[in-house]
Amino acid sequence: MHDIHLNLYPGEFLALVGMSGGGKSTILRLIAGLEPPTAGDIQRQNGLVMRMMFQNDRLLPWLTNLDNVSFRSHDPAIVQQAKSLLTAVGLADKSDGYPVQLSGGQKQRLALARALLAKPQLLLLDEPLGALDALTRQHMQDLILDIFTKQHLSSLLITHDVNEAARMADRIVVVKDGKLAYETSGARGHHQRKLRTQRREF
Repeated sequence: MHDIHLNLYPGEFLALVGMSGGGKSTILRLIAGLEPPTAGDIQRQNGLVMRMMFQNDRLLPWLTNLDNVSFRSHDPAIVQQAKSLLTAVGLADKSDGYPVQLSGGQKQRLALARALLAKPQLLLLDEPLGALDALTRQHMQDLILDIFTKQHLSSLLITHDVNEAARMADRIVVVKDGKLAYETSGARGHHQRKLRTQRREF
């Protein structure tokens, strides 16, 4: 990575786009704290709650779908929140089942519900829709955008799909050879422009 200067603002949906190996996932892992920077620093808002979705759903196959979201909590409030999240992602009738019984799209919906349990302010998306068919992928895009809006999240999406980035993001940054090549607006860019007068960095 070279000369990376990137800001993500509250309420913004930012997409990083580029070819495999270009550095976009490395940037996300640095932001998430999964890798330490070798130079420079990453500044985060104090108390910022982040959660991450991966291309691999990373579900626990021996737990029920409800327990995958609630992490087997015995706290009634957490269990109720997990049930509400399953309803929000359209899996209320699958709560007692297991991940092996779900389709690829349903598994990613379950992973999304799990990521939302902690009520994150920032949702990091590392190509979570890359393995889905086109129709399921579009449905997941709609679901993520709906939850993004209703829960007043900020999101950083990593994708190699330019159309996906254009459809979902306020702002798109193209990453090439470990550098930020250029920036443009996505379909939600009008929303992003409205935020400019009230932005605070994370």
